Amino acid sequence: MRSRNSAVVASLLICALALSGCGVGRQGGAGTGRVNVVASFYPLQFAVEQIGGEHVAVTNLTRPGAEPHDVELTPRDVGTVSKATLVVYEKGLAGAVDDAVESQAGDHSLDVAPAAKLDLSLSSGTADPHFWLDPQRYSGVAKMISARLSSVDPANEADYAKNARVFENRLAALSAEFKTGLANCRRRDIVTSHSAFGYLARRFGMKQIAINGLSPEQEPKAAALAAVSTYVRANGVTTIYAETLVSPAIAATVARESGASMATLDPLEGLTSQSAGSNYFEVMHSNLKALRAGQGCS
Repeated sequence: MRSRNSAVVASLLICALALSGCGVGRQGGAGTGRVNVVASFYPLQFAVEQIGGEHVAVTNLTRPGAEPHDVELTPRDVGTVSKATLVVYEKGLAGAVDDAVESQAGDHSLDVAPAAKLDLSLSSGTADPHFWLDPQRYSGVAKMISARLSSVDPANEADYAKNARVFENRLAALSAEFKTGLANCRRRDIVTSHSAFGYLARRFGMKQIAINGLSPEQEPKAAALAAVSTYVRANGVTTIYAETLVSPAIAATVARESGASMATLDPLEGLTSQSAGSNYFEVMHSNLKALRAGQGCS
């Protein structure tokens, strides 16, 4: 499957290079003197924008409302990747992006996975990629992005370092808010639509029970649904958390079978008009509010 994907990307690259002005309209950075950065999905886009400020023009490869796990690239997208000064991505999250990066000549990509320290495994055996829901891991990735931007654009190194410090301080404050807000909760099992909240749960003393694995749109087997419903009833779980980018039907099934209520936790893989905020920090504060209510925190 991997070799097939690589062949597809190679064909897309040939097509993309044949398109004049490929990707310039979406990048918004051509001819502006700013560093042209491509980010594979929203958390990386947001981090680059916070750190790069006025010195960068950022393109997000994952369109609003799309799932970054299953993103597919058009020839124009592949052309955008090939023209970027820097591509910031997380290897293993989206196969199409991995293949597009690997098909490029030269070293103009940054894989943030090492800085994220992905040390949680999913039931499939793959590493849990959702580092950004733990603000401290996100801060480590911010340091890596700052260092790479400084290497690409040394004239603005001082600004990148300053912006990174501000961003990291905001993440530290957010982490402190979660620690305080979730310190005294009657229930510590978090039942979620898919395995996105493992790092958050571990950081703040919770346990994630996921209905689905890496892909939230995968249809779980009836036995798995029954097992989660049984667990919910046996352990006094009162809230099942759905999310924003996928149908709540699976979470609703567990809630209906177990007698629990439903709430929303946003895995922040992308923003839409349904997101409870206009940026990472606003949505994370909404997540904290939802958790405090659903977990019975005082």
